[in-house]
Amino acid sequence: MTLEALQSDLLSAPKLDWDFLLDAPLRIVIIILGAIVLNIVMRLVIRRFSAAVAKGTVGSEKKSEHSKFSSTVLESQRTGIEPTVIRERRAQRAKTVGRMLSSVTTILISVIAVLMVLDQMNFNIAPILASAGIVGVALAFGAQELVKDYLSGFFMVIEDQYGIGDTVDLGEAVGEVEDFGLRKTAVRDLTGTLWHVRNGEIMRVGNLSQGWARAVLEIPVKYTTSMETYSEITEAVTSSLSANPDVAAAVLETPEISGVQSLSAEYRVIRTMIKTKPNLQWMVERAFRAELTNEFDKRGIDFPIVQETVLRSLPGMSGPLGSDDDNRPEAGGKQPQRTDTAPSPLPSDDEIRATTDETAVDSGDGEG
Repeated sequence: MTLEALQSDLLSAPKLDWDFLLDAPLRIVIIILGAIVLNIVMRLVIRRFSAAVAKGTVGSEKKSEHSKFSSTVLESQRTGIEPTVIRERRAQRAKTVGRMLSSVTTILISVIAVLMVLDQMNFNIAPILASAGIVGVALAFGAQELVKDYLSGFFMVIEDQYGIGDTVDLGEAVGEVEDFGLRKTAVRDLTGTLWHVRNGEIMRVGNLSQGWARAVLEIPVKYTTSMETYSEITEAVTSSLSANPDVAAAVLETPEISGVQSLSAEYRVIRTMIKTKPNLQWMVERAFRAELTNEFDKRGIDFPIVQETVLRSLPGMSGPLGSDDDNRPEAGGKQPQRTDTAPSPLPSDDEIRATTDETAVDSGDGEG
């Protein structure tokens, strides 16, 4: 091919439409790059926010974790929870919130970018928006329970109502939280049953692991044991429990004797309360009862009989009421003599039936 032929081919070739390339394609590229950059920036912001939530420095000046004025230390002093546990709960809550915010942000940015690209390609997005509205309404009716579960779980995480390892009361499910997500909560009860509870169905939450707990003991004591003696026994039990490092670390305050809770003919019930660390009140209750039993034994004090059955017999009867068949009139036995001071004997089943039959016969005669 000669040089003249090559120049002729180049001159006859179609020219590139630079105006078209600088119009829609360039805007589409800018939209895609802008969406990617915006998504990266939003993820960085969310990550920094999650890190601040995990450290407890949101809305306050940054302080060292080991400072005595840090939020972790102050919360630990207020609630009695170890700082390590507080940091773990915050990290878990921040991770959950950050993951959800990142997903929602990515979805929103992607949907908006796709619609803008379709608009630049001269697609009529009005039917798409209308269809999306109809589908959204249908999904709102069909997945309203799912949306309710996610929203409830999100606010539970934000408000730190409970976390993994907490002992909670969710109504039907009571036990330790083994898994906690935005849609459902898994609770393991005392018998080992794993309950899966949807967050949208949780109407109230009783958290036994936040802040502090209280061991409530109701001790039956005879009337021969005075309140002063019981107070001395409680002090002795407290002194004995302080020698146990596990129990001593769980108790936050000395036992408080609230007073007499109830009265009966044989004993009175005295309520004693002990403020403890969360989830340790049952251990303190068991230890207190064990030491209280030992202290009662040392002082020679017996616990009263809580339930008692009394069998009483009538005068002239050899056994309890209704146990001796020979005393019945139909058996030929001798009926006990009634006196003015003796109580009247209770009617037997046959006497009750005979009285009922006579009443029915009299009513029939009156009607005739």
